[in-house]
Amino acid sequence: MVTSSTTILSDLGTQLIIPVCAIIGIIFSLVQWYLVSKVKLSLDSKSEGGENKNVFNESLIEEEEGVNDHNVVKKCADIQNAISEGATSFLFTEYQYVGVFMVAFAVLIFVFLGSVKGFSTSTQQCTYDTTKQCKPALFTAVFSTISFILGAITSVISGFLGMKIATYANARTTLEARKGVGKAFIVAFRSGAVMGFLLAANGLLVLYITINLFKIYYGDDWEGLFEAITGYGLGGSSMALFGRVGGGIYTKAADVGADLVGKVERNIPEDDPRNPAVIADNVGDNVGDIAGMGSDLFGSYAESSCAALVVASISSFGNTHDFTAMMYPLLISSVGILVCLLTTLFATDFFEVKTVKEIEPALKNQLIISTFLMTLGIALISWIALPYSFTIFNFGVQKEVKNWELFLCVSVGLWAGLIIGFITEYYTSNAYSPVRDVADSCRTGAATNVIFGLALGYKSVIIPIFAIAISIFVSFSFAAMYGVAVAALGMLSTIATGLAIDAYGPISDNAGGIAEMAGMSHRIRERTDALDAAGNTTAAIGKGFAIGSAALVSLALFGAFVSRAEITTVDVLTPKVFIGLLVGAMLPYWFSAMTMKSVGSAALKMVEEVRRQFNTIPGIMEGTAKPDYATCVKISTDASIKEMIPPGALVMLTPLIVGIFFGVETLSGVLAGSLVSGVQIAISASNTGGAWDNAKKYIEAGASEHARTLGPKGSDPHKAAVIGDTVGDPLKDTSGPSLNILIKLMAVESLVFAPFFATHGGLLFKIF
Repeated sequence: MVTSSTTILSDLGTQLIIPVCAIIGIIFSLVQWYLVSKVKLSLDSKSEGGENKNVFNESLIEEEEGVNDHNVVKKCADIQNAISEGATSFLFTEYQYVGVFMVAFAVLIFVFLGSVKGFSTSTQQCTYDTTKQCKPALFTAVFSTISFILGAITSVISGFLGMKIATYANARTTLEARKGVGKAFIVAFRSGAVMGFLLAANGLLVLYITINLFKIYYGDDWEGLFEAITGYGLGGSSMALFGRVGGGIYTKAADVGADLVGKVERNIPEDDPRNPAVIADNVGDNVGDIAGMGSDLFGSYAESSCAALVVASISSFGNTHDFTAMMYPLLISSVGILVCLLTTLFATDFFEVKTVKEIEPALKNQLIISTFLMTLGIALISWIALPYSFTIFNFGVQKEVKNWELFLCVSVGLWAGLIIGFITEYYTSNAYSPVRDVADSCRTGAATNVIFGLALGYKSVIIPIFAIAISIFVSFSFAAMYGVAVAALGMLSTIATGLAIDAYGPISDNAGGIAEMAGMSHRIRERTDALDAAGNTTAAIGKGFAIGSAALVSLALFGAFVSRAEITTVDVLTPKVFIGLLVGAMLPYWFSAMTMKSVGSAALKMVEEVRRQFNTIPGIMEGTAKPDYATCVKISTDASIKEMIPPGALVMLTPLIVGIFFGVETLSGVLAGSLVSGVQIAISASNTGGAWDNAKKYIEAGASEHARTLGPKGSDPHKAAVIGDTVGDPLKDTSGPSLNILIKLMAVESLVFAPFFATHGGLLFKIF
């Protein structure tokens, strides 16, 4: 066995590096927030002299705008407050329901895991080293429950903070757009960075503190310690499921209602203040794309870390108690925070965005720069934190691995993420031919638009799947399931940058809506639309990352589950496994059907309400009467809370029902089936929806001769594009992004309950 003395980095160094990097990330996010807060949303006309006067003058609207500055700023502030209140109200309502679920599920974890050894408080023989005694199963149940609650709370806080930051920044982005597109870009991007760094740093810090606190009790029993830590990933992902599904239903119900009645029936522009659903639509951008995405990527990070730690704890790192090597996954995340910090400065300080054409390259460069720098960071950490040679647990045997092989595993995941990001961009950006072909198909109506869009989505799956397949093959060949887990971590190592460019999109979208509602000029709206178009593409890239990492995370969790459930082989030819495969492959379809129908039901209520207001409130269309925004916000909130429960129950109950009644072999088939079909559907749904959205924006912008032949707004091709976008909305913002949580959550839940399923599961097969 290799001893810990062979690592260059000492245990004390590791104990310092991880929390210091996390704290640096938090400080950096606070600095970015402070810089955003310098854009004032209230004008003090009494301010005299010096600095305040300069701030006042600098923020004055350009003369040719012809709008009173005080009125514009006040309108922007009022609209932002309405959006913020709507988003906060929804999240608090959602968290009340989710809180009840969290308590109930925590009790379930304790009861199920405690009953494995009959709630015994005596020590037990260790699973992988039978010469040693490990801590009682009852205490593993207690600590698993605690880590589940910690993961759930961290996930909820991540989503909530992200939403608060986004609603704080949207009107400020609108006001900065008066000075130029570059100033607005920096505010939107910095706000996204606040969310990205807070989430990455908080996730790392809470996990690190949890491990160290648990270590006080567990001592040398690292097998039990990291078994208990898996609850952290389960907590993170279970909250993300409800955040993603609930937020996705909310945002799309409002969006579809606003588009169908406003744009298609009444022929008024997007985000027009006369549309009763417009505030609900802007609220939806925050609760779905910000709070939901934040919780989702936090869940991926927590699960990939937990999967790597579980496998490492039963390898040479755990056997020799090599703390530095054991913390390798957390060290990768720590370096990732520093790399992303440096990368962010390229967008905000080193190079300035001055024109519309520079926006998308600036965002893409974030991905490229962070990937190159992170490769160097991984090489450094692999060199100083790992012994030259060590063993990794591989389905019952220990496989010898070199530190450079582990470096390749992490790197292949990192670069696969970049490839998935760029392929997603190619299929969803209107700068390339696939989306332009979809826009062109609108000439002959909505039907051909839908056909072309679906074909594009299916085709866009090919290269990402090859990228995921190659990264799985390479990482598994070098370091078995541990290699796959760290490959997933590699893909998520630049999570702070990924979230920054992802959160930038909804902030820019809201900024455009506020500009329209505040009555700002066409020129300001053009600038915010340019920011939003780039944000649409980056949102699709973020979803690509989330889905790709989910595939790797799920496989790593699947491997850990198979090891903990003590299954030697998963034989597809046995009926128990094959029926599981079939059912597992069906689940993403069932889940998608539920979420899409939920969007349809909620949107139907919204459409009826918007039509009612247009028909019964005199003066709305003339702009002399104010619509009842609050009723639309309430309809979206109530519908999404009610509709998120059945899809959530499907995901959470399936592993429990299959494990208890059919046993671990059938459950392993279900996990494999849901992983294989879920990834394909998720990628195609997200890209189809993204392509339809950008095809519509391509026609609306009319930036090229080709686009102008399809426009203007209100033309038949444009109406066909709006219908395509409306069909794509639930695909790209509800079903697609939620599917990656389905495949991760079922895998991590199975891993947490594996000892119970292995001991008491398969009741039906025992009876017959």
